[in-house]
Amino acid sequence: MRDRRYLQGKTRIVVKIGSSSLTHANTGKISLSKLERFVRQVADLKNSGKEVIVVTSGAVAVGLSALNLEKKPMELEGKQAVAAVGQASLMMLYQKLFREYNHVAGQLLITKDIVENAKRKQNVVNTFKSLLAYGAIPVVNENDTVATEEIEFGDNDTLSAIVATLVEADLLILLSDIDGLYDKNPNLHEDARIISHVDAIDERVEHMASGSNSSVGTGGMITKILAAKIANESGIDMVISHADTDHVLSRIVHGEDLGTLFKAPVLQ
Repeated sequence: MRDRRYLQGKTRIVVKIGSSSLTHANTGKISLSKLERFVRQVADLKNSGKEVIVVTSGAVAVGLSALNLEKKPMELEGKQAVAAVGQASLMMLYQKLFREYNHVAGQLLITKDIVENAKRKQNVVNTFKSLLAYGAIPVVNENDTVATEEIEFGDNDTLSAIVATLVEADLLILLSDIDGLYDKNPNLHEDARIISHVDAIDERVEHMASGSNSSVGTGGMITKILAAKIANESGIDMVISHADTDHVLSRIVHGEDLGTLFKAPVLQ
């Protein structure tokens, strides 16, 4: 077991939460209790003096519920319509809940073409800087209402890693419906063991990655490994942990051995 107490010194933290961690497993609809618990943890982290950026999934789940649809539409325009309804409703929930804890949330919707264009990228960076300077909590999602295959990230694991690099974060935390990286698929092998610490992402680590445990989200362990690569290459540590773990954010930041830590190399 490696000593993680150095994580206490991290001051700018990106937290990504997946759809399955914000919805009811049996219906796929948004769970207000899960969302409130997550917001409370983020607010508490902010109260402790940290700068926090949230990357959230859940817009489509909220949209499906609002429109009384049982499943996602197959056609692109239908998916974008559901996202449009859901994103507005989801942001209203975030703003309401953060207000209850005396914090202000600001929305940023991003597509891949924005960060691939130097001028647009700088505009996004400037917006992040201003929001953090004002003491607000940026809440980020992919702009699914306009995203097409050419300009979409495709999953919020990748998006969160990109955001972490844009804001020059110290730490990226991925909260999902999995405890971390296992040496083999825990759904198939009872003797699967969680990997606490990863120093380098090699073929062996990539081989351990398996699909998502949930049908709600778009990312599995593969996308989380890719996110770790992006973050680590920019000198950012990343932790994967289960969203349902009690006080998971404060425990990770205080250096408790939860989930899997992907340790970034020291950049020269």
